[in-house]
Amino acid sequence: MEKLTQVKSLIISQQKHWGEILSGFEMKNKYIIYDEFGKELYFAGEESSSLLGRLFLKSSRPFEILILDKQGNKILKLKRPFKFFFPELTVMDSFDNILGKIKWKFAFFKRLYTIYDPNGIEIMELEGPFFKPWTFNIIKNGIEQGKIVKRWSGAMKEMFTNADNFGITFPPDSDLKAKAILLGAVFLIDFVHFEYR
Repeated sequence: MEKLTQVKSLIISQQKHWGEILSGFEMKNKYIIYDEFGKELYFAGEESSSLLGRLFLKSSRPFEILILDKQGNKILKLKRPFKFFFPELTVMDSFDNILGKIKWKFAFFKRLYTIYDPNGIEIMELEGPFFKPWTFNIIKNGIEQGKIVKRWSGAMKEMFTNADNFGITFPPDSDLKAKAILLGAVFLIDFVHFEYR
């Protein structure tokens, strides 16, 4: 996970297979994570989601996503329990120690998530303005210090698939745990707000 300490931003690109594109049948999500220069750092894949969950629960389905380095070593584990309302995600290290949690909070006219450390202390918020549906500002100490943004994937990809690309810019003083939790938040945001319903 040392590579994560050195980056200021990441690009997360969802991968789609032709079978999924042609059939319209939702398969397990897979992603490639790049640094700001376009170099592949990690791979992420949905591990434990059932066929029935993907068919009937769609974006509300519970899941585990493993983030692996290029050698196939587990770097992070992301776990989402089943919830129709107020989704949340737990981010764990390679030994399944909890690094933090992301929880959706109710708010009028914006999408709001709270980020907690392993002790349940609030450390940041993600705020998605109502009129900027592709943007989530990272708020720390009441100040915007970074962003998670869904990026345009190109006309063909946007039209025929639900594959998403995200960029994340970390707050300048983010430590390794904070970066890991914010990276996990990208996947929760993808499922909740951009996954096929």
